[in-house]
Amino acid sequence: MARKQDTLKEIKCRDKKKSSSPLYMDCELNMDSKALANLEFEERNSAFEKYKIIEPYINKIANLKSIAKTKGIPLRTLTLWCKKYNQLGIIGLARKTRDDKGQIKSCDVELQKSIEGLYLSNPDLSYATLYRLLINYCHTTNSKIPSYRTVCRIIENIPDSLVTLSTKGSKAYQQKYDLLYIRSAENPNDIWQADHALLDVETLNDKLKLQKPWLTIIMDDCSRAICGYELSFLSPSASKTALCLRHAIWRKPDPKWIIFGVPHTLYTDHGSDFTSEHIGQVCADLKVRLIHSTIGQPRGRGKIERFFRTLDQKLLSVLRQKIPQNISPENLDLKILNQLVYEFIIEYNHGLHSEIKMSPTHRWQMNGFIPQILESLEELDLLLITVPKSRKILRDGIHFQGLRYMDPILAEYVGEYVLLRYHPSDITSVRVFYKNNFLCQALCLELSQKKIGIKEIQRIRTNRRKQLRKQFLERKSLVEAIIEANNKELQFLSDEEIPLVEKDYTPNLKLYKHD
Repeated sequence: MARKQDTLKEIKCRDKKKSSSPLYMDCELNMDSKALANLEFEERNSAFEKYKIIEPYINKIANLKSIAKTKGIPLRTLTLWCKKYNQLGIIGLARKTRDDKGQIKSCDVELQKSIEGLYLSNPDLSYATLYRLLINYCHTTNSKIPSYRTVCRIIENIPDSLVTLSTKGSKAYQQKYDLLYIRSAENPNDIWQADHALLDVETLNDKLKLQKPWLTIIMDDCSRAICGYELSFLSPSASKTALCLRHAIWRKPDPKWIIFGVPHTLYTDHGSDFTSEHIGQVCADLKVRLIHSTIGQPRGRGKIERFFRTLDQKLLSVLRQKIPQNISPENLDLKILNQLVYEFIIEYNHGLHSEIKMSPTHRWQMNGFIPQILESLEELDLLLITVPKSRKILRDGIHFQGLRYMDPILAEYVGEYVLLRYHPSDITSVRVFYKNNFLCQALCLELSQKKIGIKEIQRIRTNRRKQLRKQFLERKSLVEAIIEANNKELQFLSDEEIPLVEKDYTPNLKLYKHD
C-alpha cells in the first residue's frame, strides 16, 4: 500500500515538472481565438511556416542547434520563436502589423488634406508642378515644407474611390464602388424580366426593303428560362410588350416549351413602353407587381442582357450557316428569322446553363411547381391585345380600318357598340367584346385567305391616297392651263374693243364765268 502511494506521488511530481517545462507549456496555452481569426491570410501563412521550422524541437525530434544549422536561421531567432509559441501559441509567431502603417508622420493632417485637395481639383498637374504650388502655399502660411517624396506618397495613398468620384463623377463611382442589390428569385414565376433589343441582322419588310427587327424577351429570373418573345418590325411600345406578355403567360402548343403562367413581379427598365398606362393597368388587372430599375442604373438585369449576347454569338453571328440553302441572306424575311429564333429559344431552355448547372426547363419544373393560370385565352386577350377600339355593329357588319368584318353572331347585336381587339401583325380577324364579355371572332372575308398585317393595310391606303392625289394634281394642272388660256383670250378681246371707244370724247361740262 505504501509503495502504491509513493508511485502516485512520483507521477504527480513528474507531471508537475512537465507542466513547468518550456517544452510543455503549449498544453496550457491561453489562445486568443479572436486575434487568430483577425490575422490576414499572409500573416497566418507566415506564422505557420515558422511553426513548421520549430516543430521538430517542439516534438523533441531535434534540437535547436541542428535546426539552425539546417535551415540557416540564427539560434537566437529560433529560441525567440519557441518562447513566443509557448506563451501565445501560433499567433505569437505572427508578425504584428503596426497600427500606424501607411500614416505619414512628417506632415500634419491639415497640410496632408490640402495636398490631397490640390491634386483632386486638378489631377492633370504633374507632381513637380504641384510641389512648387505647395512650396508657395507653405511660405504664405509659415508651414513646414514637406519633402518631395512625402508629397508623392500622400498623392499615391489617396483612395481610388475618392479619385474616381472627384474626377469621373458620381455615376462612374456608383458603377464601380456602390454596393449592388441584385434581385434574385427563389421560386419560378416569382420575378419575370422584360427587355427589347434591336437585332443586328437585316431582313425584308413588307415593302421588300431591308430593315432590322426588334426582339422582345421575357425571362424567368429563377430558372433563366425564356417565357415568351415577340419578333417584329414594330418599335418598342406598350402594344408590343402586351403581345409578348400574352405569349409568355398562355400555354404554348409546342410540348417542348412548358414555361407559362402569371408572374408575381414584372421587372423592367424605365422605357416609355414599360411605364405606359396600358401596361400599368394590365399588371393591376393580373395582380402583377410592376417594378422598374433605377433610371440610368439597370442593376440586377444582367441575366436578360446575357441572353441577348448569347443569341448574338450563337445565332446571329453564324446566321448564314443556319439559313436554308435555297434562300440567300439577301432574301431573308421575318418569317424565316422568327423560326430560327424560336428553335434557338427551345434549345436554350433545354440546354445546360453555366450558372445554375442545369437546364432552365428542369429548374423551372423542380419541386412540382404549379403555375398560376387564367381560365381562358379570351380573358387574357381582354387585358392584353391592343388598346380597344369602339365600333358600332351595322347591318353589313363592323367597319374597321377600311375593312368589313362579319360573323353570324353579330346579327343579334345590330346597333350595339362593341370593343374590338386585334393583333397588329394580323388583322384578318378581330376579337369582339360586348360589355367586357367575349362575343365572337369576326373575319374579314376579303382577307380571310391570307394573313395581312395592319401595316400592310396602312401602306395600301397610303399608296391609294398618293395615286388619287397624283390624279388630282394632273387634273388641277389641266384646269389651270385652261383658265390661263381663257385669261389671255379675254385680254386679247378687250384690246380689240378699245378702238370702238371714242378716246377724244369730251363730255359736255357746264362752264362758269370764273373758269
